[in-house]
Amino acid sequence: MLKCSESGDAIIANMSSRFWVKRERGPDGPRFFPLPAGDCKMLATILVAIVALIHLYILVLEMFLWNTKTGHKAFNLSPDFARDTRVLAANQGLYNGFLAAGLLWGLWLGESGVPVVFFFLTCVLIAGIYGAMTASRKILYVQALPALAALIALWLR
Repeated sequence: MLKCSESGDAIIANMSSRFWVKRERGPDGPRFFPLPAGDCKMLATILVAIVALIHLYILVLEMFLWNTKTGHKAFNLSPDFARDTRVLAANQGLYNGFLAAGLLWGLWLGESGVPVVFFFLTCVLIAGIYGAMTASRKILYVQALPALAALIALWLR
């Protein structure tokens, strides 16, 4: 159970990964309600951290594993194409690292970092949409949708 609101409400994640807010006890025991939008900052923080970790993982794949079997499999690359594009991939990986650094910096700043997080999530979302349109639809699910979920949670917190 994660305590995440000033009112003392708590988030509970059940086995289906749905989030619920535990309210004061009713006559028949605790009452659980679907998580109200503005009730918890913790959900936004968790989603932003997940987006940052995804981008750190992409940094590792593009900068260090591009020319390996892991990189070939992750990006559906031929060994020749991977060898020829390794410098470009490392450059992309560095940019993904900057996105992750910006998100982590915003989280570290706390409440004053919300505009920073909002900016970097917007950059991630735009990059994900562009990547899905120009490179692979998979990017929409790996990059853009997690950023959109984090942006919505940040907006509603």
